[in-house]
Order: sequence, then C-alpha cells, then structure tokens
Amino acid sequence: MGVRGGVRPPFGTAVVRGRSMLPTLREGDLLLVRHGARPRPGDLVVARFADGTLTVKRAVEERRTRSGAAGWWLLSDNPGEGVDSRHRGAVPEGEVVGVVGMRVWPTPRMGRRLRGR
Repeated sequence: MGVRGGVRPPFGTAVVRGRSMLPTLREGDLLLVRHGARPRPGDLVVARFADGTLTVKRAVEERRTRSGAAGWWLLSDNPGEGVDSRHRGAVPEGEVVGVVGMRVWPTPRMGRRLRGR
C-alpha cells in the first residue's frame, strides 16, 4: 500500500495474515482495497492501530475514541484470535485506510459474502 509521488492510488491490495477473520478470510487471501472510502457498518476495512500495525477488521459501528474524536469500533470475525477494538478501543476515523471491496485470490468473492452476517 505504498504511495508514489505523494498521491495515493484509489485502489490497493492487502494480504491477510493470521486467523482473526476466519471464517470470512483466511491467511494469504489477497484483498482489493478502496483507499479513502467511507465504511458502513458491516464492511471489512484496513485500518492502522496506534502502534502502526495495519489490520483487516470488520467495522461494527461508529464510536468516539478515548480523546473524543470520531472513530470506528472494529472487531475480528473470529473473536478468539487477534487484537481488535475490545483490546485497543475505537480506531480514529482517519486511521481507517480503506474499505475491502473484494477478495481477489485464491477465488474471487465480494458483496454480501464479505459483509456482516
């Protein structure tokens, strides 16, 4: 998800690491991400935690961060794995890098199959 010449392309890719998004996503899945897209509850998003870690999580609802700024409550689909807002709190709105549009590899999958149940 690099930036060339200071301009971020509208789309990028992300690779899933870990088991926190099972059964929706698996280790190694390649995702198409729309940078700067506004999430809706139920969307999968790529976000940056305060320590700089990029993560793929499900946007559950808009919430205020501890500082009172607008943010998102992000959760794992597999609550027994990984770190999410239950551990770190709401993620500031500006740290939501983009919305996952589809899984492109190993088999394409998009729409409702990626949205919340």
